[in-house]
Amino acid sequence: MSTTKRLILTAHARLRMEERKLSRDWVEETVYAPDWTEADPKKVTIERRYRRIAAFGGRILRVACVETETSIRVISVLFDRNARRKP
Repeated sequence: MSTTKRLILTAHARLRMEERKLSRDWVEETVYAPDWTEADPKKVTIERRYRRIAAFGGRILRVACVETETSIRVISVLFDRNARRKP
């Protein structure tokens, strides 16, 4: 993963961030340096990236995104209460 790729937030992602009071820094940290990643079970082109956010009580932030050669498009963001790193 490269931090040089342009980050694009969809309107849906921006709305969810605003509604859920999610920091853009948290989203960027999750996109560029996730604790772990998983393929989306319904759409193979979407990747889920997860990161524990210490500043929010250690909850797990999930960012759904699509990465291309030049950019990373964030589709949605949420705190995922059921997120568990698979062994």
